[in-house]
Amino acid sequence: MSAWDTAEKVLCVRLDALGDVLMCTPAMRAIKQSRPGRHVTLLSSGSGALAAPYIPELDAVLTYPAPWVKHSAPHDSAAGAALLAQLAAQRFDAAVIFTSYSQSALPAALMCLQAGIPLRLAHCRENPYQMLTDWVPDPEPGQQVRHEVQRQLDLVASVGWRASSARLSFAVPDADLAHVRACLAQQGIAPDQPFILLHPGASAASRRYPAALWADVVQDLSRRFAWPLVVTGTSHESALADAIVAASGVALLSLAGQLSLGQLGAAIRLAGVVVANNTGPAHMAAALGTPLVNLYALTNPQHTPWQVDSRLLFHDVPCRFCYKSSCPQGHHDCLAKVAPQQVVEAVRSLMWHARARYFDGGAAKPRV
Repeated sequence: MSAWDTAEKVLCVRLDALGDVLMCTPAMRAIKQSRPGRHVTLLSSGSGALAAPYIPELDAVLTYPAPWVKHSAPHDSAAGAALLAQLAAQRFDAAVIFTSYSQSALPAALMCLQAGIPLRLAHCRENPYQMLTDWVPDPEPGQQVRHEVQRQLDLVASVGWRASSARLSFAVPDADLAHVRACLAQQGIAPDQPFILLHPGASAASRRYPAALWADVVQDLSRRFAWPLVVTGTSHESALADAIVAASGVALLSLAGQLSLGQLGAAIRLAGVVVANNTGPAHMAAALGTPLVNLYALTNPQHTPWQVDSRLLFHDVPCRFCYKSSCPQGHHDCLAKVAPQQVVEAVRSLMWHARARYFDGGAAKPRV
């Protein structure tokens, strides 16, 4: 039996955002299931840590705005020292460092070494020497490109940990389901009435379908189908949602800025079809099994919808997979050239699949 098999306290490091954490949940399941009673802690950014209460595989969460991660706050050396002391005090047996292939695991590996964590696992291109006890050479992107979920499953499989299921995790509390059902009922949307959920925001400008085209999508969906439309977004995205609704001229339910993360998960779970950019709520839809139209900016090849009935929409461009938060060419063609009619047709193609999620015999037939 290896030291990894006997490790009781495991730290999972994923210092990115919500969607990145969700794509690690199958690997976290493998960690949790590989030893009875194992205690699993997530170390993540403030954004990524928000997912922790909804991930059954996690027992605890720590936050740290790592200075080597995009969009982190200005470096605070005191915060770094405090985290090292906290990690050392918790006496973890092992650390698994999750990264995409465009990132380096070495800063986090050094942090775990300094905290005295005896086992440290990660993908790495260069020789990490003592920073990693278990080094998995990174074959991406030179030899292959894997989905982010598969990349992390392969990482933990290298020490013999495997999950019973590769589905993403996001458990919606009953209270959040009840809250959203009440919000829908106030607008005349019955429990057995399917609706289309639209989530037009994304943290990066390069991953946002243009607002004017969203308005066209809303108009066409309202004209063609009988299903109610519901718009969601964070408090920072309320203005975007309001502008899209106003430009469309369509009366619909906007819950932008009104839902907690768990309540957003409830709305996604209750929806018949979700339309979203490549952002955290798209991965929530995958976790919850809600059919998804994904407006997929070609910034990264690894983050497509995982194990969910979906339609991937993009316009191919020579500058694909730029990994940029703002379009370096300034044209946003990978999304801007996706016609609203393509989005509406993708929704239509998923409506029939969505009916079984409501009741035998299907939901209300859409007007076509």
